[in-house]
Amino acid sequence: MTLTASIDVAARLLHLVGILIWVGHNYANVIQNPKFKPAQPSDPGAMLAAMKREHGTFRYASLVVLVTGIYMLWYRGTLFDSLMLSGPSAVIGIGVWLGIIMVLNLWFVLWPHQKKVLGFIPANDDERVRCSRITFLSSRTNTILSFVTLFFMITGAHGLFLYT
Repeated sequence: MTLTASIDVAARLLHLVGILIWVGHNYANVIQNPKFKPAQPSDPGAMLAAMKREHGTFRYASLVVLVTGIYMLWYRGTLFDSLMLSGPSAVIGIGVWLGIIMVLNLWFVLWPHQKKVLGFIPANDDERVRCSRITFLSSRTNTILSFVTLFFMITGAHGLFLYT
């Protein structure tokens, strides 16, 4: 096996593991917290280290998924067509763009507010409650988008016959 083929296999494996961690965290969150519960001002801080580790793993898994996915499209010569939604790469391109939206939502909407909810950034009780609602909705948005994203990414690779 050549070096580039080995890198491709490693990228596929990392992509899959990253998806399982990132999307799995979203699904677990929905199952554990099916309804919105505002942050409680008196939440104990005993689990702070575990929460930092969990949220860090979850966030960085999203970057692993994005980088490995872009690498694999580049390696196959379909990155530009995917991003431009042209030709047969348009289907997987929709999944790519949804994945990019999900990463941006996670890093620039959910995470800044989650830091206040978890107490990583000081915030008063009203701000924590407001931010807990935003993180709830942002997380649910990513969970819903993950179903659609996975559909387009799998279909783009294995189901193009549906679009001919």
